[in-house]
Amino acid sequence: MKIQRLLVALTVANLALLAFLLAQLRTATAETAPVLRGSGLEIVDARGRVRASIKVHPAEIAKADGKAYPESVVLRLIDPDGRPAVKLAVSVEEAGIALVGKGQGTYAQLGADTESSLRLMNKDGRRRVIVP
Repeated sequence: MKIQRLLVALTVANLALLAFLLAQLRTATAETAPVLRGSGLEIVDARGRVRASIKVHPAEIAKADGKAYPESVVLRLIDPDGRPAVKLAVSVEEAGIALVGKGQGTYAQLGADTESSLRLMNKDGRRRVIVP
């Protein structure tokens, strides 16, 4: 008789604990963050190679020529060989976009600072600059 009472008491305690735990369960919801913040973002492929990046580059003075460069933001789309095929950059002084072809030295570059220009170059070295 004592064992039956003990088993009934344990069963009632387990049911009470189960009811308490079920009451605590909440449905899982996926919330979308309103803003993703950071100073850079890299997107990688299945092999872990960077295929796209957007970064804020601090202002600096180039060691080679001593020229001062302002803070800039650069977006790069990178091909499977690791070359930036599309580059979009902006700073307080200028903005530009470059499209780089597969051939060495082949590109189209559109830039705007105090004036705008379009620079084209073919792999055979022929170059053309168009200004308004």
